[in-house]
Amino acid sequence: SCTTHQHKKELNMNKALLIYEMSKRGISKGELCEKIGISRSAFHRKCNGVSEFTQSEIQAIIDLLELDSPVDIFFAK
Repeated sequence: SCTTHQHKKELNMNKALLIYEMSKRGISKGELCEKIGISRSAFHRKCNGVSEFTQSEIQAIIDLLELDSPVDIFFAK
């Protein structure tokens, strides 16, 4: 059976790619956090896999950064 812990590992966050996409567009962490409505500490926790971005946060990031392939960032292999 699939425990919650195993399932969490499948939702692998590619932090480096997110940071790259942000810097490419000149968007700072502070700016991104403000726009999607989370604190910098929440952003840090989510990027490091302590907690997960919600669907609405992911959608807000996709819209803000105009991402073509968000799957590579939010569901990295």
